Amino acid sequence: MNIEGSVALVTGANRGIGRAFARALLDRGAAKVYAGVRDPESVVDPDVIPLRLDVTDPDQVAAAAALAGDVGILVNNAGVGGATASLLEGPLDGPREAMEVNYFGTWRVSRAFAPVLARNGGGAVVNMLSLASWIGQAASPGYAASKAAQWSLTDAIRKGLAAQGTLVVGVHSGYVDTDLSAWTDAPKISAATVAELTMDALAADLPEVLADDHTRQIKAMLSHPVGTVPGT
Repeated sequence: MNIEGSVALVTGANRGIGRAFARALLDRGAAKVYAGVRDPESVVDPDVIPLRLDVTDPDQVAAAAALAGDVGILVNNAGVGGATASLLEGPLDGPREAMEVNYFGTWRVSRAFAPVLARNGGGAVVNMLSLASWIGQAASPGYAASKAAQWSLTDAIRKGLAAQGTLVVGVHSGYVDTDLSAWTDAPKISAATVAELTMDALAADLPEVLADDHTRQIKAMLSHPVGTVPGT
């Protein structure tokens, strides 16, 4: 995938990993980057083009696909934690929101932009996943379940868009130093590191990014017996 001269759309691009993705694309020579966000006024980077896009709103998604018809790289980064309910108590509103944004939102945006990518030569879809795609957590099962579903969806998109020549990249990481992980003192990698590794994967046509040592360790242990993988 040639990033130089490309046109990209990054959802959730006003902060954190999304903003890092947008900057990395521009630094690698992208000609234009749309920042798909719920509130365009929240975009402070003057080098990107704000685009109103709530990934849970079908009308806004359709409008974005119509307005950004030149997109060749789609980065599905918009996400929420959904960690307001533990396994055995608490309301399920947070987990439902996590599934709606992380899973259905990615699906909705990918579906809308698939024909755009096809018209523009195939391009690429990048889905921001997580180490939580592979590890359930009793304290926050909603987020992990949404990321597991998004991982499965990523593979489905990869197979479904193969005929039109679209590269599909799944990006997995542990804790990243953003607002979403501010609640923990666990080791974190930078959003810039995630973005740079993803740019490398795009340039090399690689389907997966494992952004940190912990993620690589867990991925390598998935074939181990149930209950022996750290964190499971």
